[in-house]
Amino acid sequence: MSLNPYEQDLDRNAANFAALSPLSFLARTAAVYPDRLAIVHGALRQTWQQTYTRCRQLASALTQRGIGLGDTVAVMLPNTPPMIEAHFGVPMTGAVLNSLNTRLDAESIAFMLAHGSAKILITDREFSSTISRALSLMQNPPQVIDVDDPLAPPGALLGEMEYEQFVASGDSQFAWQGPTDEWQAIGLNYTSGTTGNPKGVVVHHRGAYLNAVGNILTWGMPQHAVYLWTLPMFHCNGWCFPWTMAANAGVNVCLRKVDPALIFDAIREHHVTHYCGAPIVHQTLINAPIELRAGITHTVHCLVAGAAPPAAILEGMARMGFDITHVYGLTEVYGPAAVCAKHAAWDELPLPEQAQRNSRQGVPYVVQEAMTVRDPQTMQPVPADGETMGEIMFRGNITMKGYLKNAQATAEAFAGGWFHTGDLAVMYPDGYVKIKDRSKDIIISGGENISSIEVEDVLYRHPAVMAAAVVAQPDPKWGETPCAFIELKAQSEVTEAQIIEFCREHMARFKVPKRVVFGVLPKTSTGKIQKFQLREQARSADAINT
Repeated sequence: MSLNPYEQDLDRNAANFAALSPLSFLARTAAVYPDRLAIVHGALRQTWQQTYTRCRQLASALTQRGIGLGDTVAVMLPNTPPMIEAHFGVPMTGAVLNSLNTRLDAESIAFMLAHGSAKILITDREFSSTISRALSLMQNPPQVIDVDDPLAPPGALLGEMEYEQFVASGDSQFAWQGPTDEWQAIGLNYTSGTTGNPKGVVVHHRGAYLNAVGNILTWGMPQHAVYLWTLPMFHCNGWCFPWTMAANAGVNVCLRKVDPALIFDAIREHHVTHYCGAPIVHQTLINAPIELRAGITHTVHCLVAGAAPPAAILEGMARMGFDITHVYGLTEVYGPAAVCAKHAAWDELPLPEQAQRNSRQGVPYVVQEAMTVRDPQTMQPVPADGETMGEIMFRGNITMKGYLKNAQATAEAFAGGWFHTGDLAVMYPDGYVKIKDRSKDIIISGGENISSIEVEDVLYRHPAVMAAAVVAQPDPKWGETPCAFIELKAQSEVTEAQIIEFCREHMARFKVPKRVVFGVLPKTSTGKIQKFQLREQARSADAINT
């Protein structure tokens, strides 16, 4: 049998092959741009060389405490310098970084620490009450290192050592090595777990490397961008942007909490060029007092994801002069894995039509192999007619390894050779995908499917509406009908009857909410509205307007 001449005597070796890892971005940027600004936090200004040195010290300190390949280091941190450093220092040891959601309760945190077998926990004093309770619930709690951030609110120190002392104990010349296998795990991120225990999503060095680069390519980021951390870094590893900014040799502007005044101040002071966030973040900025935006004359680029953004938000950002790009993804695909890639011809369309096109979930990221909409039962692609619904599925290099210690859930997620997202969508003739709903959020009324997202999109166009969510409520005649939950803008007033009439003017009658409930909507820390709580309320006969 003849050999392929392009394989004969042409083998992988140390000179022509290296396992992909985002750790290489930090080493390169520190060597090429050692004195460029890397991190801004309050009065702190830290260069890329200083950041690289501190990450090596952190890795060394962890190694001295027995952390190595296959171990887990958990962090309970806001968007501060230690969180950026953990994204490099922890995997430099061969260990896996488990970024905990800072708004979870103690019971959930205790479960994650135990399930992920965390040996060390690095935690900010702001969360000491939750962490103290979580540790008390565990049989084998991890060692605790406290971050005593001067910008943090009051809180107790729980651990054996403060973070700065811990880092100082490490060797600044620590001889770290990247993974020998790029399939090696780099991160563990837990899903929200609205029913039962959350699942632990395991991601690898290869995917982290590729999506970090993909962010730059897909967004068209110029080198040395100034990035504002409005997106929680614990959420899908900040959509891989800690690694992206190292590759970009840019500036990380830290932000402990999302506040319109703080955001606009940071944009103005540091000339922020890029930021990411869920629709609620952008909605908050749109509705902030206009004087907060005074003095911002440069273009700010924003990524929106986390839920399908209403067209009204896209229109509002455009009127502010912010250039917004819609991306889509999940924890299981490293954050953003699809983008609504823009076309110059769309700029000639009226703003509402531009917003409608830009609100689609779009096409695969440059570094994701494929995105499709298929019938989950037959696994056949749906017609590209913009009408036939199926499930969005992904395959490629920025798809998780699987769920930690959960072979059944992993097998179900990858059934048929695709990752099943659970999002129902249509495919348009131009190949762009648009979500119609989560499979559990579709409302079936009298045999007709009603997209909750479609109804929400109309509600967001009402001038009094700050946030909206639509869920199914039981109906003796129709089986289910839409129930709208609305959070109003400050100083705004509107009645249930006025909202219903507004909807009747903009959609088919059978899609109009039969009931409207006013109040503050429950949200996750990443801005997603917690519909499972609203569904429970809608099923209750006691739910009334507040």
